[in-house]
Amino acid sequence: MDFKGKHIGFGLTGSHCTYDAVFPQIQKLVELGANVSPFFTHTVGHTTTRFGVEGEWVEKIKEITGNEPVDSIVKAEPFGPKTPLDCMVIAPLTGNSISKFANAMTDSPVLMGAKATLRNQKPVVLGISTNDGLGLNGVNIMRLMATKNIYFIPFSQDDPVKKQNSLVAHMDTLIETIELAIQGIQLQPVLRVRDLG
Repeated sequence: MDFKGKHIGFGLTGSHCTYDAVFPQIQKLVELGANVSPFFTHTVGHTTTRFGVEGEWVEKIKEITGNEPVDSIVKAEPFGPKTPLDCMVIAPLTGNSISKFANAMTDSPVLMGAKATLRNQKPVVLGISTNDGLGLNGVNIMRLMATKNIYFIPFSQDDPVKKQNSLVAHMDTLIETIELAIQGIQLQPVLRVRDLG
């Protein structure tokens, strides 16, 4: 697919351990010609973890996309009526944000971007990363899977022995998922088996 002329919103939530798998996919989108507008939750921009210091990921995404991040609900709201997106991606999407999105709680720039995109009848692509995907959040994931214009990056258990309830998207299928979502098609199979070596 030719991404030239496509405006893609890319939302990040606080699954910091997943960023190393996600950022190369953002780079690929840019290289394929997409205009990528980054969105992120407060946690992404204001938390220091063993995966990076406060502000580090913000600077990286600005460098990759050439665009200023959307870091407030006020900045995100115009992506509905005034600056529509061709597709909104949220990857990684934490269990906390899964729960909020599935229950119409729009309390972050990322979720406002997703809400605005659904309002415009455009696709929202989700790349989940949650320790309770097969636990309490299972019902929320299924609700989102049954919602029009929502598509999932294929996912699997990331460690079925030590973390039985944990699910993580196969981020290497992100580009293909977006391509098909823009055509109204869900990449299959959605449920996959991770190679445990």
